[in-house]
Amino acid sequence: MVDRLANSEANTRRISIVENCFGAAGQPLTIPGRVLIGEGVLTKLCRKKPKARQFFLFNDILVYGNIVIQKKKYNKQHIIPLENVTIDSIQDEGDLRNGWLIKTPTKSFAVYAATATEKSEWMSHINKCVSDLLSKSGKTPSNEHAAVWVPDSEATVCMRCQKAKFTPVNRRHHCRKCGFVVCGPCSEKRFLLPSQSSKPVRICDFCYDLLSAGEMTTCQPTRSDSYSQSPKFPLNDVSDDDDDDDSSD
Repeated sequence: MVDRLANSEANTRRISIVENCFGAAGQPLTIPGRVLIGEGVLTKLCRKKPKARQFFLFNDILVYGNIVIQKKKYNKQHIIPLENVTIDSIQDEGDLRNGWLIKTPTKSFAVYAATATEKSEWMSHINKCVSDLLSKSGKTPSNEHAAVWVPDSEATVCMRCQKAKFTPVNRRHHCRKCGFVVCGPCSEKRFLLPSQSSKPVRICDFCYDLLSAGEMTTCQPTRSDSYSQSPKFPLNDVSDDDDDDDSSD
């Protein structure tokens, strides 16, 4: 079905509409063979709080952005190649329901659908697209993925030393290897993680010691476990500000 739609006028028109919604700031999305599979609003768990984001699933990429005007204007476009994606279901807890992790070598995060059916459809279509891509390319699924950042609200004290309390002066930082919320003194070191950055990035002392010893995978926690204890958040935010887990410490 995907092959049949690839060169159809309807598919070309749908992709063109998505491009226009992102405007000049977005990347061109129309290429031969690309098909828009589906779209919808998902709640993305950002560093500060959950935020509604518009997602577009193509047969080779996943695109999302901030909602400015629903179905008319989006910004802050993000493009994720599907061949690097793996997904894992997240256990329901309180208001955070129908969620799953989207994991890639460069960035990983949690998203939540409005219903269990919607979650099932998203996960099924993503897995099918990834499987088809890997089958055509002969590549194997990616075993490496970036840590999912623990939301700021989950940590009132440093998750490593368990002593330093966070205040407006004593800021929260995130280890790029394990995703923990840590204090400055516990994350003064930098380490090169090529899949995430061409420059050394902030990591906690615990991960630094393991990485320096060559135990590259040992300090990667199972992030899905932490979401079973996530606090309850309102899920109706549709602000168009930056994803606050993209570049800040």
